[in-house]
Amino acid sequence: MAVHNMQDNTAGILTKRSGFRRRLQEIYFLPVVIEDNGYPPKSSTGTLTIRVCGCELDGSLLTCSAEAIFLPVGLSTGALIAILLCIVILLVIVVLYMGLRRQKKKETLMSSKEDIRDNVIHYDDEGGGEEDTHAFDMGTLRNPKVVKENLYRRDIKPETQRVPRPPVSQDSSDIRDFINQRLKEHDTDNSAPPYDSLATYAYEGDGSVAESLSSIESLAVDFEEDYDYLSDWGPRFKTLAGIFGE
Repeated sequence: MAVHNMQDNTAGILTKRSGFRRRLQEIYFLPVVIEDNGYPPKSSTGTLTIRVCGCELDGSLLTCSAEAIFLPVGLSTGALIAILLCIVILLVIVVLYMGLRRQKKKETLMSSKEDIRDNVIHYDDEGGGEEDTHAFDMGTLRNPKVVKENLYRRDIKPETQRVPRPPVSQDSSDIRDFINQRLKEHDTDNSAPPYDSLATYAYEGDGSVAESLSSIESLAVDFEEDYDYLSDWGPRFKTLAGIFGE
């Protein structure tokens, strides 16, 4: 055993000990206990990590593989199992929460076509106007008592020959005559749309309990009521009496 000065106000103890074989184990843990001569004696214990390396005869280092050393943390097997169980339980709770959240979002969306509740109606059928006869049933819009069979709408384009237009002089300064001439040509042109078509109309009052309402208008025309009595009601009805008097 020898004491070696480390040149930093510390000293090292050099000792030789056999029994460390590299073939059996590369790393050894050697407990070191230091004790004084006081009463009661005081001591300190430390663990020395020894790595066995291959050296040549002159003491030079030949091989010494460095490996990571994992010291025990101080947790027992039961503590490790408890920690793992807690982690697994937390993961299960998170997965269940996410699943329930997605399910609630799907239930709030009224996208199921099989929902037959009375307060749910799907208005997702939009037609293309009067010419779109495929998006709805025309039979429900017709009165079976009025509709006659074999009456179809046929747009007939008249077969007329266009009247040749006189050439317009480029030097003409009267724009009004030019516009009136073109307007007259278009008014007399029967080949321009809209074309004549056969339209089917129902008779007024047919199939109705009230029948025709034309009698109301005829009574109003034939019979004229005297509204002079409104003047006797006072100044508040003076304006009203003047209106009916006209």
